[in-house]
Amino acid sequence: MDVDLKSVEEAAKELYIRALKILPDDIKQGFATLQAGETHATAKSVLDTMVRNIAVAEETRNLLCQDTGIPIYNVILGRDVVVDGMGLKAAIRRGCERATREHPLRSSVVHPISRANAHTSTGREVPVIHIDFSDAPERLEIEMIPKGSGSENNSWLRMAIPAEGVDAIRTFVVDCVLEAGGKTCPPTIVGVGVGGTADLCVHLAKRAATRPLGSHCDDPDGAKLEEALSTAVNRLGVGPQGLGGDSTAFAVHVELAATHITMNPVAVNMQCHSARRARATFTPSGVDYGF
Repeated sequence: MDVDLKSVEEAAKELYIRALKILPDDIKQGFATLQAGETHATAKSVLDTMVRNIAVAEETRNLLCQDTGIPIYNVILGRDVVVDGMGLKAAIRRGCERATREHPLRSSVVHPISRANAHTSTGREVPVIHIDFSDAPERLEIEMIPKGSGSENNSWLRMAIPAEGVDAIRTFVVDCVLEAGGKTCPPTIVGVGVGGTADLCVHLAKRAATRPLGSHCDDPDGAKLEEALSTAVNRLGVGPQGLGGDSTAFAVHVELAATHITMNPVAVNMQCHSARRARATFTPSGVDYGF
């Protein structure tokens, strides 16, 4: 399958807009689950307000949140897909710029030192583009995730040592959630990376934080840790918007990587309640949009 770069550009533009305006169904179901189990009156009221905000945004085709975030594109190339790699990245960047200029969207991307804003949602190394591969024949997937500052500012890395064991992971995650409090606009998805190198560990935490609700770590030990941490975090009493309650997180997600015998890095990256994402799938029959 030959990939048309103009179609990629158009998809990159459309995905940014869709992600900012339509919340995935799994997140909406996550809200319903939390609402059904919440026991605190204030927390129930806050959850109801959040759900209403989502409905109004979608009914009026408005933004779910004013923060258009750092644009992240995850690209998965299947077998027998023919594409110019540099052209692919350039097309995604052009689409990102067009979404911001043509829609228009507030550009949240600035130079890290001068703080100059080109008003394109792009800059040096941004949009962030990750490329991976799959066994799926003649299939190209592009996932767009706008990661807001309220959640991204709540990111941590600890280079734990093996002697501290799994308890060090649990304690670190709980401490991070407590430190974040209401700053991440909970209920959150708490992404936890364990293992690898420092940079890989942080990347795993981001991958975990942006996974769909209902998905689980494919490693048995990781899945067990997810369950234990999800229970622990929702016993902390942080609650929606940090105002108290049972609904601190939709879930805790864990991603693992092998690591060195003298290391045990652990990272935390959080996603806010507006866990936005959108996906385009290219096949020989055309382009399909979803989550």
